[in-house]
Amino acid sequence: MAIERITSLPKLPKRPRDGHKGTFGHVRVLAGSVGMSGAAVLCATAALRGGAGTVLLATPRVIQPIVAAAQSCYTTCELPLIRAGRFGDNDSPRIVAWANAADALAIGPGLGTEAMVARTIKRIVADCPKPMVLDADALNVFAPVGGTKIRPTCPAVLTPHPGELARLMGVTAAEVQANREAFALRFAEEQKIVLVLKGAGTIVTDGRRIAVNTTGNPGMATGGSGDVLCGVIAALLAQELEPFSAAQAGVWLHGMAGDLAAAEMSEESMIASDLLDYLPGAWRKYRNR
Repeated sequence: MAIERITSLPKLPKRPRDGHKGTFGHVRVLAGSVGMSGAAVLCATAALRGGAGTVLLATPRVIQPIVAAAQSCYTTCELPLIRAGRFGDNDSPRIVAWANAADALAIGPGLGTEAMVARTIKRIVADCPKPMVLDADALNVFAPVGGTKIRPTCPAVLTPHPGELARLMGVTAAEVQANREAFALRFAEEQKIVLVLKGAGTIVTDGRRIAVNTTGNPGMATGGSGDVLCGVIAALLAQELEPFSAAQAGVWLHGMAGDLAAAEMSEESMIASDLLDYLPGAWRKYRNR
């Protein structure tokens, strides 16, 4: 099968003058645990900066006051505290119903990988048809995939770094890094998903098309950067971009925010929350390019 190389960015729809918050999509984020509240905050705030009309963050009750206080523009909901402040089996029916009310979902940052968490994530992936981004622990709970399918029918974007993709495929990170495009294409085709393989020259592919991102810099190699990317892509999915376009645009915006931040503050001093501050400038460059 011939692989189509995409070099142009997708055209984003104009925001109608009579639009309201419902027009631009509702993102629901499932993230965070004890000690990992920052991952939830970064992801949900990035969904707002990505243009979503509304964002609702579900997180364990024990950290809900922390994530609610961190950002006044999203809403939060409490879920019961189950073992060490993480989600458990008793939450699964509630979470599935909660997920089905979204236009798009961001799942995984800071959730943990305990057995109960893994079953909860797999339940959502199996039962919710809404477009979703699976990141971090939402990927790790599936590793290794082997011959099974993660989600063959749901519009899904997976955002692993090379180590996470290696675990999913049962190979080493060194093997993935040595042949990034081949592994990315193979996995996306096998799983029938859009894959975002992070790193220098982030790859976006659905197994038929492939795009290599040109924005970004080493200053973005810092904890929490991937949580921001997850939220931005989910916001674009909620605005009804098809998954490949949402992933490609999200990766470009994320990288450009990093480039703008580095130009002003240096690569060495950047932290993930800086990307949130520079996403508005990245949006302007995208619209005006």
